[in-house]
Amino acid sequence: MLAFVVRRIFTTIPVMAFVALFVFSLLYIAPGDPAAIIAGDQASPADVERIRASLGLDRPYLVRFAEWSFRVLQGDLGTSIFTSLPVTQLIAQRIEPTLSLMVLTLIFAVVVAVPMGVVAAWKAGTWIDKSAMAFAVFGFSVPVFVVGYLLAWVFALKLDWLPVQGYTPIAQGFWPWLKNLILPSVTLGLVYIALIARITRATMLEVLQQDYVRTAQAKGVSQKDVLFLHSLKNAAVPIVTIIGIGIALLIGGAVVTESVFAIPGLGRLTVDAILRRDYPVIQGVVLMFSMVYVLVNLLIDLTYTLVDPRIRY
Repeated sequence: MLAFVVRRIFTTIPVMAFVALFVFSLLYIAPGDPAAIIAGDQASPADVERIRASLGLDRPYLVRFAEWSFRVLQGDLGTSIFTSLPVTQLIAQRIEPTLSLMVLTLIFAVVVAVPMGVVAAWKAGTWIDKSAMAFAVFGFSVPVFVVGYLLAWVFALKLDWLPVQGYTPIAQGFWPWLKNLILPSVTLGLVYIALIARITRATMLEVLQQDYVRTAQAKGVSQKDVLFLHSLKNAAVPIVTIIGIGIALLIGGAVVTESVFAIPGLGRLTVDAILRRDYPVIQGVVLMFSMVYVLVNLLIDLTYTLVDPRIRY
């Protein structure tokens, strides 16, 4: 098992290096001259050259990449062009809302989707199965911002049960924190629930046809134990895989969801940085999200060893 863990950890190194190279190249592959775009239409050639020098665009690409990589390894993601604040400080100020939204959405989606997929497979062909899959298709088809505006209109504006926008830090109380995140988490979680539920159902349908499941049923094992102890455990690898892949949906959906509900998180920071052409902030946020996704997938790979001992070897 140790050899497997070490091997998986080392395979992430070239992936992270490629991600770093891509993120750094955003400044160069962007259309137009970044310095001219930042300077604006009224800027003089001297202003454009000054910005180009501040961004290092007047220096060789490889030299810039080496210096940037060295600073990143030291935890320095650069300085914002417009606020003159360190990018790490801007990320630290915005990370709590985004992290809270993603963790709450992940918990909500898994708790709802896995039982839904299991029950749908158990009741395959019935109205329960068809209703669950219809909900999954709906959740996967409707855009996140449409769901967000609809939920905000119903539960915030019409019923006045929940706040329509904003964020309350958890330090100010658990219920105010949760109250602000219920609608965004449900909005972001619908597409994630649809994805996990469909994969869970498909995997469970295959597992329920196995001989060991029929043997357990013949021995008089309760239906609940057959579903959640015998079948779900053996269907766990594809389900865990899709949960890990779905992290990308959470990252992408967080940008839209935070904009809809005016949550001051990393999604809003990214949108603002793109509108301002604040390339150091864009690079820093994209690099952080990419690294998180790579590390989550590494964690998912290591989780395989817990649900299927054969993978250890």
